[in-house]
Amino acid sequence: MPASVLNIGLVQFDIAWENPSENMRRIDNLLGQSSDLDLVILPEMWSTGFSMQPEKVAEPARGTALQWMINQARERNTAIAGSISVAEGALYFNRWYCAFADGRIIQYDKKHLFSYGREDQHYTAGSTKVFIEIKGWKIMPIICYDLRFPVWCRNTDSYDLMMVVANWPVPRIHHWDALLKARAIENQSYVAAVNRIGTDSNGLQYNGHSSVFDMNGQEILSLGEREGIGHVVLDKQLLAAYRDQFRFLQDRDPFTL
Repeated sequence: MPASVLNIGLVQFDIAWENPSENMRRIDNLLGQSSDLDLVILPEMWSTGFSMQPEKVAEPARGTALQWMINQARERNTAIAGSISVAEGALYFNRWYCAFADGRIIQYDKKHLFSYGREDQHYTAGSTKVFIEIKGWKIMPIICYDLRFPVWCRNTDSYDLMMVVANWPVPRIHHWDALLKARAIENQSYVAAVNRIGTDSNGLQYNGHSSVFDMNGQEILSLGEREGIGHVVLDKQLLAAYRDQFRFLQDRDPFTL
C-alpha cells in the first residue's frame, strides 16, 4: 500500500463491565484475521468500561491490559490504541496507550476529566498534548470529554489525523456527531472516533456512532449502532491538496491576547 495512505480499523463493541479478560476475547474475535492495518483504535477504557472505581479496576502502568495491547500489536504487525484505567502510586489516570509492532509504547493522560460524571473526583488530569507518527502521518489522540474543548484540539500544523476514543452515552450522542464534524472542519484534519455500544453497570446506554470524517467535514465511515470493526483508508495526498487550496489554518488566532 502506498506510503501516503493509512489503513485504520475502528473497533466498536459492547464493553463487559469491569471484565478485562472478556473484553480482550471480544476484541480478538472482532479483529479475527484482519490484516494490513496500520492502526487499530479501541474505545475509552476498553478493558473495564467507564468505571469510577479505579481502586478496584485500575492496573499498574505495565498491567495485563497494556501487555495484551503490546502482544496484539506484535502479532498483528500493527499499532493498537485505546485508553485504560491506570494506577501510579496513589494516583489514578484515564490513560491512552498506543502500542507499536516493534514494542514501543506512547501514552497520553486525559486532560479534561468529566466532572459531570465525577471523573475528576477519582482520576488525575494530564497536562501535556501527545503526538504520534505512523507511516509519516502525524496523529493527535484525545479522550472523550476532550472533544468539547476546541483550543485543546486546535491544529497548529501538528497533526493530520485526530484520534478520539470515548464512552459517549445516548442522551448526548447528537453532541458527539456535531463536534466530530466541527473538529474536522476547523482543523482541516481527518478525525477517526471510536465509541462503545451497550449498557454499563450504571444504566447508561451507548449507541456507538463511531465514524471517520475527512478534512472537509464529510463522513467517510460510519459504524452506526452495530458491533463490529470498520475499515477505512485515509489519503494524505488528498489532505495536502485540500489544505493547499483552502489555506484557512494560516489565519488562525494565536491565543496570545
